[in-house]
Amino acid sequence: MNEYLDKALDVGIDVGKMIVGALLLWIIGRMVIRMVTRIVNGMLKERLDSTVARYLGSALDILLNILLFIAVLSVFGVETTTFAGLLAAGGVAIGMAWSGLLGNFAAGVFLLVLRPFKVGDFVTIGGQTGTVTDIGMFVTSIDTLDNVRVFIGNGQVLGGVIQNFSANPYRRVDLFAQLNHGDDANQAMEILREAIAKIPNVESKPAPDVFILEFNLAGPKLCVRPYTNNDHYWQVYFDTNAAIRTELGKAGFKIPEEHLVISQRPAA
Repeated sequence: MNEYLDKALDVGIDVGKMIVGALLLWIIGRMVIRMVTRIVNGMLKERLDSTVARYLGSALDILLNILLFIAVLSVFGVETTTFAGLLAAGGVAIGMAWSGLLGNFAAGVFLLVLRPFKVGDFVTIGGQTGTVTDIGMFVTSIDTLDNVRVFIGNGQVLGGVIQNFSANPYRRVDLFAQLNHGDDANQAMEILREAIAKIPNVESKPAPDVFILEFNLAGPKLCVRPYTNNDHYWQVYFDTNAAIRTELGKAGFKIPEEHLVISQRPAA
């Protein structure tokens, strides 16, 4: 009995040492990882774009935690070669089950390489329109116009049409002005060109487009298209609408009305 107790005590001591060693390694390792990632993130933010820096920082943190986990297992006597084989087999199984997730990861890498947009750009991706707040490893988040945070899988982002409204220095605002039958279209176009040119943040080059677009039952329909930077799009949009109403009203243009002419022919 004493012999068994001595063996049990020796085993307990050995196991206790391994547990204490593993705990110390985990605690110290986590402290070192936090310190290293903090230093690396600071260096990356100084030299790289914030999106790329955040992406690389996340990948480094995951990699270091995996290495720490392997080191903790080695304290308990687990062979790293065996663990590598198990990890590879598990990776295949997880890859088959999480093919969509891994596809999002691969798409995230291509988004960072191709750079169709960056954080802060106003875009339409995955059928959603808003300002990009983050490009993550698996999802991209945007704030929509009604201030809702939307998360879109990177695979869906890269596999669909991407519209970047912030890529060019200016964009066109598409509006219309309906005239009545008998109104002087040339006078209306001249009035609108002068009024829109005075609106703040409207580009002078290219100059605003004001032309006859079509004719309908109410009369001539004008296209009114000022150009502005995306940051001022809605301000120019609403100011232009107000200018159309105010300036044409001052000039005495009538409210458009649809007109129909009905002709009756006598029977033969």
